[in-house]
Amino acid sequence: MSKDHLKGIELIYEDRDILVIDKPPRLLTMASATEKERTAYHILTDYVRKGYSKSSKRVFIVHRLDRDTSGLVIFAKNEEAKYSLQEQWDSCEKKYIAVIYGHLAEKSGAITSYLAENAAHVVYSTENESIGKLSTTYYKVLKETKDYSLLEIELVTGRKNQIRVHFADMGHPIVGDTKYGKKDNMKRMALHALSISFLHPWNGKRIKFETKIPPYFTNLPR
Repeated sequence: MSKDHLKGIELIYEDRDILVIDKPPRLLTMASATEKERTAYHILTDYVRKGYSKSSKRVFIVHRLDRDTSGLVIFAKNEEAKYSLQEQWDSCEKKYIAVIYGHLAEKSGAITSYLAENAAHVVYSTENESIGKLSTTYYKVLKETKDYSLLEIELVTGRKNQIRVHFADMGHPIVGDTKYGKKDNMKRMALHALSISFLHPWNGKRIKFETKIPPYFTNLPR
């Protein structure tokens, strides 16, 4: 497995069908209305084209991470790989690491709710299953300090902002999450896509990738 650096992105793995990167925080996965070029998609497209702008080579977005979430993102190098990965996405094993404010009464468990999104692009939990999508988040407390808890999180579903909303609902928002939590002076949001396991789109064999826990997560004040 290669570990090259492309304009601040760490390339974890590459083969004929997929690219696996460790996305830094504050980098968009794909373009938005206000940012077109400083995205993982743009950087990787330039990489596969080897700087030749007229090349027909491209990458395909399989899934996204929030701008302020770091960690593993998978891109496909052809449409067949993209569709194969997206079709199995709900069955992929996806683990995250996070730091939340405070302590949870139950040190492991599941959070389940129907998630919907309003016109302002804010995701929220609702009891109305006709407008929300059923979403489940498993968690386990790994460590507690005076003010924080370090969690390992497994997504059963992968809805937009799911982890952030579920822990905010519990009264324990993600550290640094100013959208669903509170204003603070933290350097970044403490949410990281730690590992992912899926069936390779070409040979069907299970493949797993894992990153290290960022030092920021374990160096928060005790």
